[in-house]
Amino acid sequence: MVHEMPAGTDDLVADLVEALGTDRVVAGGGARHLYARDSSIIEGGHSGPVCFPGSTDQVVECIRVAVAHGRAFVPRGAGTGLSGGAVPCNYPVVIATTRMNQIHEIDTERRIAWVGPGVVNLDLTRHLAGTGLHFAPDPSSQQACTIGGNMANNSGGPHCLAYGVTSAHVAAIEVVLPDASTVVLGEEVGDAVGYDLRGAFVGGEGTLGIATRIAVRLTPDPPAVKTLLLDFESIVDAAETVTGIIAAGIVPAALEIMDHKVIHAVEKFVSAGYPLEAGAVLIVELDGLPGGVAREVEIVEQVGAENRVGTVRVAADEVERELIWKGRKNAFGAIAHIKPGYYLHDTVVPRTRLAEVVAKVNAAVERHDLIVMNVFHAGDGNLHPLLVFDPREPGTLERVHAAGEEIVRISIEAGGVLSGEHGIGLEKRGFMPLLFSPNDLAAQQALRDAFDPHGTANPLKVLPTGASCGDVMSLPGIPEGVWV
Repeated sequence: MVHEMPAGTDDLVADLVEALGTDRVVAGGGARHLYARDSSIIEGGHSGPVCFPGSTDQVVECIRVAVAHGRAFVPRGAGTGLSGGAVPCNYPVVIATTRMNQIHEIDTERRIAWVGPGVVNLDLTRHLAGTGLHFAPDPSSQQACTIGGNMANNSGGPHCLAYGVTSAHVAAIEVVLPDASTVVLGEEVGDAVGYDLRGAFVGGEGTLGIATRIAVRLTPDPPAVKTLLLDFESIVDAAETVTGIIAAGIVPAALEIMDHKVIHAVEKFVSAGYPLEAGAVLIVELDGLPGGVAREVEIVEQVGAENRVGTVRVAADEVERELIWKGRKNAFGAIAHIKPGYYLHDTVVPRTRLAEVVAKVNAAVERHDLIVMNVFHAGDGNLHPLLVFDPREPGTLERVHAAGEEIVRISIEAGGVLSGEHGIGLEKRGFMPLLFSPNDLAAQQALRDAFDPHGTANPLKVLPTGASCGDVMSLPGIPEGVWV
């Protein structure tokens, strides 16, 4: 349902159109309904006018007009976020950066590319074909998600084990701050002088401003790559193999586990050749110099044998390697064969406690009469339990949210953290006190206030406030009358 927008919206829209042009501002009910949510299960968002700037100057104008009318603003990329970070609360101006999709500059010698925030993750690597370079962060949604969104949530992906999450690959950022001024955070080469404001901005989920140009570091293609698929009777054996591989001194490019239910869903969807009788499969990707990779393959096979591996399949060529990865990267789409809805969770636990935590998560979800499927970045303990359900069944969403809370508490009690790559957004802000002390949260609020003293940049996200997305209120530090 599309709600009536607050008084003064017609004047706001008129000023946005004057600043940007009629083709870059949409205020109809259909568009506002579409932009009222992202790919999370968070509901209740209310979008104001939606703007599609094509340049830094136009982002400046969006923010200038929004602030002049006492409105907050919410940056948005492709809408693939899973924590409600792009869900607009109480009719803010939504600033969609998807048309800022230019690859501005490629410097192969310095291994730097300047890109717009709307560049699709995989498109950058495709653009680099033949240069011997690629963009390393590879979320499962990389065919659709944008680099601006990756930076906002500090996204990872299967290959972040060896190469690091997005923050390790962002050198500098051009940012429009909430007062409509423009700054550059970080340096293309070397370290910036003074405080690491670039590091603070990455992972800020749009609460500190809007990135308009991003200098990303490019990674050399490895000279040799081997991808292995190991199958086991249980997740316990697969997890013990992960621990053994790391203990042997190997840091693979990727270590991914999928359980029995995911294996069956994937096989029906993409026919990746996964063994249907397995309780779990482990994908191991090794890269580096050919001799070193060959030796590491032997070690992985040995560690697998010590942990009751069934079979070890080493991809013979690039076609087979891509097929193994096609199964993993399409796991979330594959579950549509089972139920029409899913809640993809995201927590991190110590790697040595993976099997224990997965068992507790499975038991908790089953107590709520839901289906749970597990696929996760095992190398860094990043769990992604999939709660599969039909949202049309009465009471289902309440059970989903209750199970989600149990997953968070189980992970924190095991020494884990709230999120590995999806961000906090609206989904987990209420759980922040489980992980951070009042002093910790106050320090984070002080940092946010330094960037955004009036609280107009993506309000109600990340930090707990006691307000819900459906509330219309003046939060502390926000001038009287501002809609958040």
